[in-house]
Amino acid sequence: MNNSNLVPSEHRNLRLLDANLNRLREGIRVTEDIFRYIFNDKTTSSRLKSLRHLARLKNHIELLNSRDIKNDVLKTSTKSEQSRENLTSILLANFKRAQESSRVLEEFSKLISNEDSENFKYIRYELYDIEKNITLL
Repeated sequence: MNNSNLVPSEHRNLRLLDANLNRLREGIRVTEDIFRYIFNDKTTSSRLKSLRHLARLKNHIELLNSRDIKNDVLKTSTKSEQSRENLTSILLANFKRAQESSRVLEEFSKLISNEDSENFKYIRYELYDIEKNITLL
C-alpha cells in the first residue's frame, strides 16, 4: 500500500488545492507579464492581474501546511514542458495551464465553498475569453 493513501482525505484535498492555486497564479502571471512588458497592453495585463488577485482561498496556512513537494510523484518536467517554439507557444501553454487549474479548483472548492467554486469558474471563463481575443491577433 502506498503511504500517500494513509494521508487523510482533507489533507490530500488541501494539497491538491494548493498545487492548483500555484499553477493558476503562475500561468496567469506569465501571460500578464507578456501583455505588460512585450505587448505594452495595459487593458489585458490589468484584466489578468485582477484575475490573479481573485485566485485565492481563505485557508492559506492550511494550504501551506499541506504542501509536500518532496513526495510529488510527477514533479519532473515532460519533454513538451522543457521547450517552447516561440512567444505564442509560451502564451498559449500558460493560458491552458491556468484554465485547467481553475477547473480543478472549481471542482474541489465545491467541498469547501460554493462561492469559491463560482469564483474559479468566473476566472476560467475570463481566461477563455482573453485567450480567444489574443489568438485572433
